[in-house]
Amino acid sequence: MSSNWIINFPSSLRLLILSWVFSFSCDIASAQNLHELLIDPVKVVGHEECARCHLAEVATWKQTPHSLTFEELHRKPEAQQIAERMGERSIKRGKLCIQCHYTEQQSGSRTKAVSGISCESCHGPAQDWISLHNDFGGAGASRESETEAHQKERLDTCLRLGMRNPENLYLVARSCFNCHTVPQEKLVNVGGHKAGSSDFELVAWSQGLVRHNFLRSNGANNQASAQARLRVMYVVGLLTDLEYSLRSLGNATEFNQFALSNALRIARLRKRVQKVKDAIDHPTFQQAWTIATTVELKLGNEQALREAADQLAALTHEFAQGESGESLEAIDPLLPTPDQYK
Repeated sequence: MSSNWIINFPSSLRLLILSWVFSFSCDIASAQNLHELLIDPVKVVGHEECARCHLAEVATWKQTPHSLTFEELHRKPEAQQIAERMGERSIKRGKLCIQCHYTEQQSGSRTKAVSGISCESCHGPAQDWISLHNDFGGAGASRESETEAHQKERLDTCLRLGMRNPENLYLVARSCFNCHTVPQEKLVNVGGHKAGSSDFELVAWSQGLVRHNFLRSNGANNQASAQARLRVMYVVGLLTDLEYSLRSLGNATEFNQFALSNALRIARLRKRVQKVKDAIDHPTFQQAWTIATTVELKLGNEQALREAADQLAALTHEFAQGESGESLEAIDPLLPTPDQYK
């Protein structure tokens, strides 16, 4: 459902209508759909629309591999060989490659890749929520003057409309791991694609080259994240990585590179989870640790692995929603240092 029909309503009425309509169709905390990331090309507006307000963020993005891949990936021999083995005639047109390497947009009857990994790859296709996410209460209202009640209603409505807002770090983290774990068995075993970014860690990979924290300074400074937020980010990244790795192992049909790589990845993640568990006494994390370390890692165990992943999704969402990070200083030695940022 598109929200274009209510754009001309006053902001408070728009939020009320959308909250009512979408409350019947989307539970943002449901374990059944938390991991599903569907990009509808019809609802992609393109990074140019985002740049109308987020000029500094888009300028930073243009210097990153996420953006540069649009002009570079299809020229790489290794990428061409993988596409050929997978039966893809065009890297920029083949659905398999587009899923994680490009942003696809539909204009009229034509659908095509319009950029690399862009704003909407991570924050969700924006057509339904772009006019609402920066509406702070009508004409003359600002971020500073917005009431707490309006902010909550605005954010909740945007989430229901498909926005992956970093207010809850899990909603953005899953965008990363949905691709960086490469959850495609045939792509790995037949195509020869790497079975995920083996050294991917959310803090290190999000706080370096791709960091774009300009919002609080109104575009003036790309600010470093507070230590408390980095703590939450580290735990959320760890659990989300584990969730997606469990899903991948559950989808494995044969003992080959894909299954082996995911089993080894899970084994490494379990050791890191153990270190966090030993450092903090947090009930939600304790539940996640129990689930993550008791499910059996073997072929043919799809249902148990999927159920464990679904439970982790719900617990990670809950952790990210309710944890400020202020009391998690005991895990500081586990976090990557700025010199380790990518």
